[in-house]
Amino acid sequence: MTVYYSDEDGRLTPEIKALMEEAAMKAVQLEFCDEISETGIDPASIDAEVSVTVVGGEEIRELNRDYRGKDSVTDVLSFPQFDDHDELAEDLLSDEYTTLVGDVVICYDRAVSQSEEYGTGITRELVYLFVHSILHLMGYDHEEDEERRIMRAREEEIMAAIGVSR
Repeated sequence: MTVYYSDEDGRLTPEIKALMEEAAMKAVQLEFCDEISETGIDPASIDAEVSVTVVGGEEIRELNRDYRGKDSVTDVLSFPQFDDHDELAEDLLSDEYTTLVGDVVICYDRAVSQSEEYGTGITRELVYLFVHSILHLMGYDHEEDEERRIMRAREEEIMAAIGVSR
C-alpha cells in the first residue's frame, strides 16, 4: 500500500512514515487474509493508496464541524472511499487499477497531548491514530461496546505485529 503524506511542518519522521506504511500493509493482510488466500494474490502486490494529512487543532476542528457536525477538536478523522468492507475487498483484490482506500487527517496537537497523557510517546501515538483511522477506512466503528471491543483488539493486533507497544 502506498501512503501519501501532507505534513507542511515536517513532523512525520522517516521512522513514523515507515511504521505507518508497515501498519497499513499489515492491516490489509490481517483484514483480508481469507480473501487473499482464496485468490492466491501476493499481499505485497495489492495496489492501494491512502493519504495522511497532519494538521493543527483549528483545522481539524473545522473539518470535524463541516463533515461530522461536531464543532470540537478531535484527534483523527477518516474519510473512506467505500461504503462497506465487502466493496473495499472486491476493489482491493481486483487487479484492474489502484484502489484509493481513503484519507486520514491527524491532529498533531492532540496527538502530542494524548502521548503525554498516556505516556506513550509521539511516535506511538501518531502510528496508533493512523491504525485507528485505517480500520475506520475498512469499515470498523466503535459506537457500540461490542464494536469497540472488536476494533480495539484489531488495533492492538496490528500495533503488536509492527512492534509498537504501549
